[in-house]
Amino acid sequence: MIVELTALHWIYVVFIALIIGFMVMRRDTTIICIVGIFLIAITATGSLAHAVSSIFNSFGYAITELLSTILVISIIVAMSHTLTATGINDVMISPFRRLIRNPPMAYWTIGILMMVISWFFWPSPAVALLGAVLLPVAIRAGLPALGAAMAMNLFGHGIALSGDYVIQAAPKLTSDAAGIPIQDVINASIPLVFIMGLVTTVTAYYLLRRDMKRGVLTTASTDLSPSQETSSNQPVLLSLAQKQFFAILVPLLFVADVIAMTNLNLTGGDATAIIGGTSILILILISLFSYKNKGLEKSTSLLIEGFQFGFKVFGPVIPIAAFFYLGDSGFTKIIGDYLPKASQGIVNDLGAALASIVPLSKTVGAITLTAVGAITGLDGSGFSGISLAGSVASLFAAAIGKGAATLTALGQIAAIWVGGGTLIPWALIPAAAICNVDPFELARRNLVPVVVGLIVTTIAAIFLI
Repeated sequence: MIVELTALHWIYVVFIALIIGFMVMRRDTTIICIVGIFLIAITATGSLAHAVSSIFNSFGYAITELLSTILVISIIVAMSHTLTATGINDVMISPFRRLIRNPPMAYWTIGILMMVISWFFWPSPAVALLGAVLLPVAIRAGLPALGAAMAMNLFGHGIALSGDYVIQAAPKLTSDAAGIPIQDVINASIPLVFIMGLVTTVTAYYLLRRDMKRGVLTTASTDLSPSQETSSNQPVLLSLAQKQFFAILVPLLFVADVIAMTNLNLTGGDATAIIGGTSILILILISLFSYKNKGLEKSTSLLIEGFQFGFKVFGPVIPIAAFFYLGDSGFTKIIGDYLPKASQGIVNDLGAALASIVPLSKTVGAITLTAVGAITGLDGSGFSGISLAGSVASLFAAAIGKGAATLTALGQIAAIWVGGGTLIPWALIPAAAICNVDPFELARRNLVPVVVGLIVTTIAAIFLI
């Protein structure tokens, strides 16, 4: 059933356009998002008091949804701060200096490692595993932190997550919605994921190298630590043997995490949690050992620095996340049950409406599935709308007479590349925070490569249908 679009839907569309426009112009979007939340709330409820309170409630909802990510990023940063202050980090990264000697090797090595780990444990844990160790190496090799963040982002949240060949959560959702076997979707997605990944990462690298040669991007301004005011500036005297011991112990503990993830089948949030817990233990152990009788106070100080960094990074993201959460299940939880009864959420309603008004052919079908996937990805999860993409693909395939698996895979790829963490600023926060770069700048950097990739992949899908 296609829900008739209401004023709520059109307000949402207008403010999406405004937010994208302001981001492109490099202007702050906080006030735009707040005004959008207010207008949607007052239109839905007709109550000024309810609309005003919905602004606060939307912020609370966004923080709740993002809290686990904020915590793990804060803890990883605090741990990295400890490793840097004690000199252990320099010993840890020394073996990688032989492998990663220049920016191209840094970009592709980080990206490929990120992709492989993300296949098994999803991207957020992979970012935490790789960032603390490989980022300093990449920067010393001449790759700007923004380039490292792009590599992690495009290979992990893009290539690995859009295919999801090991965990298979994404193809399971889309295949069930399309009414076809999951293996059909996986097989159909292989050439599309390959094309999308190749075009996007090569385009991103070309643009990155171009700006590095022009001097637009350099490593000089990179700040690997969240703060320079407390313990990180105070030298900690450890012998070389002690540094080597911890340099071996820390990777071994993370390897143990990987083994535990495999044996206990931990993925997603559970995998992130075990990495976060391990990072806390590492921070405490090194602090107690390095700072001796001041270790208790230093552990707390480092955690505070990490949390300050985490909330500082996430602060600008919360308003925009609060607005976009209104497009999905967050609407009911923030404002209340004011959508039409048949509504599947504002974003899904818009995607279904688009699919219902286009003529049917394999060309239009492929373009529409890319658009529907991209629209449903605007909520920033990448997964919430892919069932709709599967349903729309099934309808188009029935009308065209073929191509159900290809159309389903195309919708899945578009939804996850847009919403899974390469274009929506709060979805790509893990890579941005670990690399200490602006998430909005990272989103802008990803925009052209991802759009080019989607265009080429859509054209390829037309020929594969």
